[in-house]
Amino acid sequence: MQIEAWAPLMQGRLFENEILNGLAKKHGKSVAQIILRWHQQNDIIIIPKSTNAHRIKENADLFGFALSDEDMNLIDSLNEDLRVGPDPDHFDF
Repeated sequence: MQIEAWAPLMQGRLFENEILNGLAKKHGKSVAQIILRWHQQNDIIIIPKSTNAHRIKENADLFGFALSDEDMNLIDSLNEDLRVGPDPDHFDF
């Protein structure tokens, strides 16, 4: 069994985050690439959605850099247990 991220980019809601923008600048990557790399380094399956060819290519370019333990901890500290979709533990039938 493997965990898969649903809406790993939170539908763009994290793109203005100062910490993520700082990490993007530090690594010369986009905020989306930083978020997706965090998922990848946590062994979470990611299938980001985009119809934009540039973003699709950018989203796949995650293998030329790595986040440090400090970077990973900074991103971990952003967790607010928010959801952008339905809670899979609570379905309304």
